[in-house]
Amino acid sequence: MRREWLLVLLALGLAAVAGAVVYLSRPTTLTVAVGPRDGAEAALMDAYAKALSRNREDIRLNLLPLDGVEDSARALQENRADLAVVRPDVKLPDNGLTLAVLHDEALIVAAPESSGIETFPDLSKRRLGVLVRHEADLGFINHLLDFYDFVPATGSEAAIGNALGAGRVGIVPLKASEVKAALDEKRVDAVAVIASPASKPAVSVVRAVAAASTDRKVTLVGVPDGKAIIQRFPELQPISVPAGTFGGRPKLPEEDVETLGVSYRLMARGSVSRVAVASVVQHLFEWRPRLAAVTPLANQVKAPEYETTVTATSARLPNHPGAVDYFEREQQTFLERYEDWIYLLAFFGGTIGSAFAWLGQRLARKRRERVDGVLDRLLDILAEVRNAESIEALTAIGREMDGLVADVVRQARERSIDTRVLSALILAIDAVHAALDDARRSLGVVAPLAESPGTARVRTARLLSLNFPAAE
Repeated sequence: MRREWLLVLLALGLAAVAGAVVYLSRPTTLTVAVGPRDGAEAALMDAYAKALSRNREDIRLNLLPLDGVEDSARALQENRADLAVVRPDVKLPDNGLTLAVLHDEALIVAAPESSGIETFPDLSKRRLGVLVRHEADLGFINHLLDFYDFVPATGSEAAIGNALGAGRVGIVPLKASEVKAALDEKRVDAVAVIASPASKPAVSVVRAVAAASTDRKVTLVGVPDGKAIIQRFPELQPISVPAGTFGGRPKLPEEDVETLGVSYRLMARGSVSRVAVASVVQHLFEWRPRLAAVTPLANQVKAPEYETTVTATSARLPNHPGAVDYFEREQQTFLERYEDWIYLLAFFGGTIGSAFAWLGQRLARKRRERVDGVLDRLLDILAEVRNAESIEALTAIGREMDGLVADVVRQARERSIDTRVLSALILAIDAVHAALDDARRSLGVVAPLAESPGTARVRTARLLSLNFPAAE
């Protein structure tokens, strides 16, 4: 094997290592399904993706805008996205694991105090106006009606009035601008909205109910049996509306109100690398202040609630192990992340290196054996020359000598030859040439240019030293 080939192999090895380093250090790109495309969640994810790109982080997000949260959940389930914004009560992908809760929305039911409606079961035989902000809001209301064995009555006002009876609740969809008029005209007895308690839609509904009440007093309707409801509908979650959320003088509500709500979650497929997920969660929480300057929704991002690491991955809505790594401060270092590959590389690299060393030794031994064979043949030729009886035999021996010398020269150009071996070759070749000259003279053939043994030895040594670089 030529020395140049060893250099080529070394260069290829270094190129492979460099390629592996570049591959492992390049940013991981994840596709995020977001719906609706013009919602606050889409704005948050867009701001987050731009921040990751601007700061050249090891993770990048590629947004996939869709029409609604059901579409984004379906994209995650069908593996068209790595991450997705999911509302579990609308559609919960069976391969989705929670990274973070982007925000919660609670069921806020407000009624004039004079109506006598204090808890959700009191809505029997009443009309409930629903401020529909998302298509899934009516489905959420129907879950609660189903738990209390209420039958929703829908349709025109006349149809709803005729259908009202024990165990029936009239459902009247409303727009934000219609709330006060609907209460004034007795078309509804209470108004419900699914929103964050401190959000503008929730505050405007409570104020509209207060404006329609004769004494401007409002009752926030609680939802009892929250734990039992969640047992049947695990995609829902309990939410407490703190006292004074909607006003401090007088305090509204006067004390905490227990209700139910839904969450908008950032979920990932279970097959997504926990290292990549941990990086996504880390930057999302660390950059909340700067993201809040672009979209206020960032202030509501929070970690999912769990007690222990075991419960985190076995909860009603399980959390991704990568997110738990960040929450538990157990993110892996580079060496921990690739320790198996490093071990395998060291193990197999040593094995491959040993194989190359063995092959080199084997080739060197073969070369030495070949040179030794040439030396043995030169000694045999020396004896044959002394016993030669014709000029033809001497000519054949001369031709064989030329071939042996040419063969050794080719081998010597590829590798250096030990000084002792070089000296032995010089002596053997000189001896054969001298024997050939003596044999020709004895057979009556006079050489045209006779050389002294010393001159022949100098010529041979010069020839071999030019073609056989001696090893140090």
